[in-house]
Amino acid sequence: MNAETVPTRFANSLLNLVLERGYDYSGMLTVAGIDFDPRKPRQSDYRQEITAMQYSKLYQQVLSLLQDETFGLSFGQGVTPGAFRMMCYCILGCENLGVAIKRTCEFYRTFFDADAQITMSLDQELVIVGYRGSPAKNGIATDAMPEVEATDAYSLSVWHRFFCWLTGRSMKLSTVHFRGAAPATEEKIEKYQQLFNCPIHYGQQRDEIIFAASYLTSPLVHTEQSLKDFLRTAPYQLMVINPDASTSSLVTRVRALIGHDFSQGFPSFEKITDSLNMSAPTLRRKLKKEGTTFQQLKDECRRDASLAYLSNPDLSINAVAALMGFTDPSAFHRSFKKWTAMTPGEFRQQEHSESTRD
Repeated sequence: MNAETVPTRFANSLLNLVLERGYDYSGMLTVAGIDFDPRKPRQSDYRQEITAMQYSKLYQQVLSLLQDETFGLSFGQGVTPGAFRMMCYCILGCENLGVAIKRTCEFYRTFFDADAQITMSLDQELVIVGYRGSPAKNGIATDAMPEVEATDAYSLSVWHRFFCWLTGRSMKLSTVHFRGAAPATEEKIEKYQQLFNCPIHYGQQRDEIIFAASYLTSPLVHTEQSLKDFLRTAPYQLMVINPDASTSSLVTRVRALIGHDFSQGFPSFEKITDSLNMSAPTLRRKLKKEGTTFQQLKDECRRDASLAYLSNPDLSINAVAALMGFTDPSAFHRSFKKWTAMTPGEFRQQEHSESTRD
């Protein structure tokens, strides 16, 4: 599985939280398949990046330990365990992204402390979404702010990717603002540039992302079932999203509607067309233009979801088969071998070998 990578410093931030609470994290690294210490960059076996799946496995353990389900989407004090999960359910029925962001801001304003609250404003044809935090943090003037930290960049990036996930489409950012000063090294500046793929301005009033207002009319494409799937494997799906694709393909939106949990069956073609407000002939024609069919997309979603779930050692192969909608595990084995030329057990063994390889 060619998973996207995540900077190791993100894992380091998670481990710092574990240490602050007085826990040992060595066992967590083993479960996540990380064979070096992310907090020791001077060691010879240190690597700059880990896979998104390794990060997700580590995150899920930290979530369980600390009961913090915000996925890094907020900072400061007063973050209630489980609040992000409930916020997701509150916005799921929103008509479009604009309404969802407004409701998200209201939710954070109601339940979170000031530094964790987010706001949305319009500036002509642009939308500005950012943290409410004051221009000076802890009494430090803007021009004396320390440089941007990885956690600051991660927080904004996850909001960006979350909006893309909600709508099943890419969303090109116009600009990103950070309160902190520019990083001291060109390497860090380049990494942040790659993360957002847009102009970045440092030493600004707030941490915020700016994008075209036209995205606000994008409908949400998820159901309660796909949301449960997202929460079960988070933040894996956010990390592997390509938020800056040059086009917002219909294929991406249909795949988002199909989802990753098929234990209750596949969404019907009629349900997909209703969600997209598109007639069946039009959807078939547009999918054909993009070189695929609805059946092919269903097969690809089932395959990709199987790979992702099998990479989670906490799920048995029979449990993965059930999530894929197979009542007979042997049928899942046959289908998986047809997709990948390996049995589920062989794939899982390969994943384990790669994660523990020196």
